[in-house]
Amino acid sequence: MTRPLGTVSVSLEDCVGWVLTEDISADLDLPPFDRSQMDGFAVKSSDTRNAPAELDLIGESVAGRGWDGVLRSGQAVKTMTGARVPEGADAVQQIELAEQGDGKVTILKSASAGKNIVGKGEEIKAGETVIAKGERITKAMVATMAAFGYSAVQVAHRPRLSILSTGSEIVDVSEVPGRDQIRNSNSPMIAAFAGEYAATSILPIATDDPAGLKIAITEALEDCDCLVISGGVSVGDYDFTKPVLRELGAELHFEKLELKPGKPTVFATLGEKVIFGLPGNPVSFAVTFLVFVRMALLLMQSASEPELRKAFATVTHDIRGTKGRDGLLPVKVGFSSDGRMLIESLKFSGSSNFVTFAHADAIAFVPREHGLSKGEVTEVNFI
Repeated sequence: MTRPLGTVSVSLEDCVGWVLTEDISADLDLPPFDRSQMDGFAVKSSDTRNAPAELDLIGESVAGRGWDGVLRSGQAVKTMTGARVPEGADAVQQIELAEQGDGKVTILKSASAGKNIVGKGEEIKAGETVIAKGERITKAMVATMAAFGYSAVQVAHRPRLSILSTGSEIVDVSEVPGRDQIRNSNSPMIAAFAGEYAATSILPIATDDPAGLKIAITEALEDCDCLVISGGVSVGDYDFTKPVLRELGAELHFEKLELKPGKPTVFATLGEKVIFGLPGNPVSFAVTFLVFVRMALLLMQSASEPELRKAFATVTHDIRGTKGRDGLLPVKVGFSSDGRMLIESLKFSGSSNFVTFAHADAIAFVPREHGLSKGEVTEVNFI
């Protein structure tokens, strides 16, 4: 139900967060030569077997300017960290274990073959894939791509995400709420969540009016790949999202989940457009966005890992389950003295409690009915 949106080239400086549509391959061996790991002296290990051993110091190899001769028995070359190890040498003894003077160097301790040397191609061979297509680019990957000559990379085109908050009680963030009104906290929150993997736009607030909502949704769909509607998805007298979507000809694939929070979540499509109707309460809105919409946006980019990063953690106290519905509970993550990951539920007064949600690190799975007992282990998804 989601479709790829094509490929675009982005510069290395701007590529973090995008999804690769090409494999990143090594164009050379790494390291490209036998490289010294230490400041020291390149030697034949056999010459140091009966250390201390006095050797002729015949040259110097430094980063960017290696020594080009062939090392012979009885000789040593001073070799700096990162420099090319001379041909004929099979060890580098660190400088602290040697004494240098007047064209000679005394190796004070024997050096085994391979000591302090990273062999050519030991990290990766030319032609091998270092980062696979489908991966989201992280900051840690940039140096690798630069090292193999990628000044720009091919990535999936990011979906255009429009966020439409509904409700006659909602006013813009910049306004002072009147009686019975609240500021629009949902739209900026989701724009912040989605900014790493979608081109987001926040639409004007739609009031609880079917005709106005129909116009707002119609206009929104003209300029987006995915539309997220906040509110109006339940069964109240002023919940118009589902009737309006049906009137527009959208296909509703599901409109109710056995999930807390998020029971009235709607997923629909209209042509090639993807539509989510999410509960208006901020915590429900955030949780369902992170679990469902985020995945859809990344699937549009053919991401290899579209789900939230998971782990397993131990519960520090009993957590009650909900009859007939599994729970996704925002939690605080910590660690025990023996290194176990621990989770503690936050003290929610309800799904509208965005102040408490601000301190959540992850979402924990709570089985329906019996819930979780202190000491049990459950899956957590990091926010």
